[in-house]
Amino acid sequence: MIVYIGADHNGFELKQALIPLVRERGYEVVDVGNERLEKDDDYPVFAKGVAEKVSAQYEGARGILICGSGIGMDVVANKFPRVRSALIHSSDQAFDSRHEDDANVLVIPARYVDAEAAKLIVATWLTTPFSGEERHARRLQEVYKLEEQ
Repeated sequence: MIVYIGADHNGFELKQALIPLVRERGYEVVDVGNERLEKDDDYPVFAKGVAEKVSAQYEGARGILICGSGIGMDVVANKFPRVRSALIHSSDQAFDSRHEDDANVLVIPARYVDAEAAKLIVATWLTTPFSGEERHARRLQEVYKLEEQ
């Protein structure tokens, strides 16, 4: 599975710390930027870059986005079909986002989550499967119907 990862200036350092962890877990990592710390970059560029890839490959790809609050990236990512982006602050939320909602984009708020917590969040999120329970699958189908409207 491919994991696309992107961050603005607020999440750049955390992104650099998370890439090796994702690779160590056996995933191919594609860094969609920013490639260097640039104080005036704009989060929509990176959120779009990750979300477009996940939207096009929603069965075989996931995405990780990192910015200051996480809110802007989450909003942008959820504009794309078949993207289920989740703004996560804890490993418990990471588990729920995968187990119940089959989230395929993880958004981490760098201002509120330190590197160690982020590593636990990512590890949990990557290893938690979707439960496939009827009620969760039914709800996802309802979300897909909304996207089609």
